[in-house]
Amino acid sequence: MRGDTGPERGCRGFDVKNWSVTGVDPSFYLDTERIIGLFFPKAKVNPVGEEKMDTRLHFSVEEKGERIKASVTLRDSEVEDRTWHATYEQEAIVDGPSKEVRRRIKQVMKHALLQVLEEATGTRQPWGILTGVRPTKLYHGMMLEGISTGETKRILEQNYSLMPYKIDLLEEIVQRQTKVLPDLYQLDQEVSLYIGIPFCPTKCAYCTFPAYAIQGRDGSVEEFLAGLHEEIEAVGGWLARQGRRVTTIYFGGGTPTSITASQLEALFIQMKKYIPDYDQVRELTVEAGRPDTLDVEKLDLLKRWQVDRISINPQSFEENTLKLIGRHHTVKETLDKFHLAREMGLNNINMDLIIGLPNEGLDRFRQSLKVMEELRPESLTVHTLSFKRGSHMTRNPDKYKVAGGEEIGQMVQEARQWTQSQGYAPYYLYRQKNILGNQENVGYAFPGEESLYNISIMEERQTIIGLGCGAVSKIIPPGGGRLTRWPNPKEPQAYIDTYREQTIKKLAALDEAYGLVTR
Repeated sequence: MRGDTGPERGCRGFDVKNWSVTGVDPSFYLDTERIIGLFFPKAKVNPVGEEKMDTRLHFSVEEKGERIKASVTLRDSEVEDRTWHATYEQEAIVDGPSKEVRRRIKQVMKHALLQVLEEATGTRQPWGILTGVRPTKLYHGMMLEGISTGETKRILEQNYSLMPYKIDLLEEIVQRQTKVLPDLYQLDQEVSLYIGIPFCPTKCAYCTFPAYAIQGRDGSVEEFLAGLHEEIEAVGGWLARQGRRVTTIYFGGGTPTSITASQLEALFIQMKKYIPDYDQVRELTVEAGRPDTLDVEKLDLLKRWQVDRISINPQSFEENTLKLIGRHHTVKETLDKFHLAREMGLNNINMDLIIGLPNEGLDRFRQSLKVMEELRPESLTVHTLSFKRGSHMTRNPDKYKVAGGEEIGQMVQEARQWTQSQGYAPYYLYRQKNILGNQENVGYAFPGEESLYNISIMEERQTIIGLGCGAVSKIIPPGGGRLTRWPNPKEPQAYIDTYREQTIKKLAALDEAYGLVTR
């Protein structure tokens, strides 16, 4: 877990990076590393035999009848020789497929490792052994298997070590999602579209999305948009041939409102021309996350084209923070553009806040919530800062002082309590690698104002076709099947150079996934 001095620091004197592991199959190294990474984000598990490492883990696994037990010993001699020990046992899978047997062994080992690290560091992990898993998707899966709510809670607490208040959060979100989208489990008969616009006024320090400063890119912007127009036409043709309806359309990026009003309107016209039953799409969202990209002309355009939902994202209401993270707009500008959007009749506005931005603690976050209380946007997405690989913030950690794990947890809890008091309900959740305090990102909304696209993309219940720069298609065959990811190029010039051949290949992948389906 990150300490007050940033992402390089461990806790209680442990070596942060190098861990020697014995007694475990090398195929489990990555899973071991992920659990250690919850406490020490820079940790690397080293090959057996590197005895020079000060921090060592030794595993042993026993199968006795119908039970399987894992034991783990942690030894650290960096400061003084210290040893911790933990065991965990669970019912074994005796006659199941070898894949399921290995999965159970891995689960038991992860439990034992989590216990020994929690004891050694004095830190409790709120999401237990879950790493790289969408918790709500796991909950939905158990519902589809017919597992009762009570049994689902028991499994999450005992088999995955989730803390009870996180389980309650998952239950509330899943109940909200199935109420908002009663046909959630049948959405695989339709698709949604994501339109990636890769330009921003400037790039934020924490960002790893395809976002390129738009200044000086006039030529590439026009060429990119020409390619996107062709891709919309091609995908529209595929939808027409398949007889597939579109559930939602989401313009993201980047910041879609970085392009001109006329360029954005041309995209709307193209969508209406080629997307079948465009007027019956359930939801159209446009991210206008950077308030410095909005003006009367663009807001009027969004209203005329009946955009259902927009985002105007402050991230913070602290001027110094905005400058430090490279936002290049003022708090006043955020407030002014929010009020302007309201005056022009846009009545479903999302705003984002980020917990754990540099130099911001609980007191500063409370101030941001006070501002939100005055604005009352229809939805509020509370992100917890993640040190994403490749971001400026991750590459320059000494420049950015962030809060420690305990304070991050307090802010997350305060956001939960505040939203409840204001009438917001949580409706989607996701987690990321290297997220501060091993917490989560949660979308809250007033009942009836939830983003259908956000639910769809997080729960992976239908195909999302990505168009434009950095857009990732998630192809999910109707009736179930393996999810196939199909990423478009992230860099504008790479997209310009390859969009025709990439589109042909993507449509072929869609044909393969849907080819045996009859309507």
